Amino acid sequence: MSAGRLSPLHDHASLVVYGDDKPGIVAAVAGVLAHHGANIIALDQHSDNPEGGAFFQRIVMHVRDLAAAIPALEKDLAATVGDELKLHWRLRDLAVPLRVAVLASRSNHCLLDLLWRQRRGELPVTVPMVISNHSDVADDVRFFGIPFFHVPLGGRDRSVAESEIVKLVAGNVDLVVLARYMQILSGVFIDQVGVPIINIHHSFLPALIGAGPYQKAKDRGVKLVGATAHYVTEDLDEGPIIEQDVIRVSHRDSVAELTRRGADIERQVLSRAVLWHCQDRVIRHDNRTIVF
Repeated sequence: MSAGRLSPLHDHASLVVYGDDKPGIVAAVAGVLAHHGANIIALDQHSDNPEGGAFFQRIVMHVRDLAAAIPALEKDLAATVGDELKLHWRLRDLAVPLRVAVLASRSNHCLLDLLWRQRRGELPVTVPMVISNHSDVADDVRFFGIPFFHVPLGGRDRSVAESEIVKLVAGNVDLVVLARYMQILSGVFIDQVGVPIINIHHSFLPALIGAGPYQKAKDRGVKLVGATAHYVTEDLDEGPIIEQDVIRVSHRDSVAELTRRGADIERQVLSRAVLWHCQDRVIRHDNRTIVF
């Protein structure tokens, strides 16, 4: 096993439960798992208000012969957690990596960081494709042995390009990551893709939105630069935030230095957001997230 590679989580599953808080949730969920011989090895939960609020829970369990046990376990969870308690839930075999499509433009720092972490086993994913509206990153992607697809925008009408991307990803991936893909996605595209989309934004939202953020940061004399990873919605840069980070800078830093340091933060924030999503640590609730 190479340095930094995560051990395969054979017979390990994650269970996420969320919905209206009420007495008896923890006992009911634990009872179902105990009935199926599940050994709970990690548990996190949160209630935002014990009187009429929302409840969130993430469990990691070990179940012997998990693949064979999943159908019966899902049936009982549906009956108890879904039908009786009226809660949302999802169960996933953690040994099965999520399939992630990466969209990029000309900047390659976030893209290559994700591909490198995936190769080292630091991200529990497979990357079946990288799609870009430019060909600049083609050779970098092929170095990793990953299929590269060039889908140019073709003028002002982006619908043709979006349709081509939908044909590539719909039904073939579990997550789409925008690794500095510098295009605005339409609501139609988001709906047709049918899976969550994670974006990395080049500032600590909502400040410094738009092009040339580091020039704006220099002009304003900012003392911090940062990055924000969030889920994509039809409202530009308004989706639920997964992760943020900042780094302190000063008046001595040039635009080039701000850009370099900002790129470091972007890589770290995006990789953490993708990792946490793929570990089922993130629960979306309205326009915010619970991250365990």
